[in-house]
Amino acid sequence: MPSKATPGGPKPKSRTAAPSDEKLLVGSNVQINGRIDDQLFLNFMKQLGGVRANDEDLILELMTQGGDADTARRIALEIRIFQTYSGKDAYAVGKTAVMSAGVTIFSAFECADRFLTQDATLLVHERHIEKTFTLQGPIKSCKQIIREELAALDTAERVQREDFEHFVRGSDMSAEDLFERAKDNCYLTAQEALDLRLIARIIN
Repeated sequence: MPSKATPGGPKPKSRTAAPSDEKLLVGSNVQINGRIDDQLFLNFMKQLGGVRANDEDLILELMTQGGDADTARRIALEIRIFQTYSGKDAYAVGKTAVMSAGVTIFSAFECADRFLTQDATLLVHERHIEKTFTLQGPIKSCKQIIREELAALDTAERVQREDFEHFVRGSDMSAEDLFERAKDNCYLTAQEALDLRLIARIIN
């Protein structure tokens, strides 16, 4: 006997065909346009709440030059939660620029549910960290500061690899390949993304 979803747990979902190009281009019910920051996150959550309330599939319009990496990861988490517990489909349409932290959001969708406009460019790069700290005092205390900073960098690198793995899953690109390309900034046109099966199709 097939198992039943527990109350409040993941809802069974039967995959349907993706919407038409027109629906994807002009029918989005959540928009992320601009720098990813706390205010954008609050606006995103309000829009996502409306999608849930209306029991709709999610169609996300995405254009960003980047922003706060951790805020992008939180948005990606909320999208994955929506997909798991709503029983609805979720699609992402990247327009013009999906860069830096925007790729983290894009990676919350399966490759088969990602779309780009013809003019779109993806940018994937390593996390950028800007921080200064002072070593002053006993050597033991200074060494502890350095250990803590190295631990923070190790954590950032682990999180980055997880994001890369999400982005390439189901494509013809490996996480290791992406990691190597991202060291020097990895720019991908819509056609290059399609050739690597990182997206389902280019829409116009």
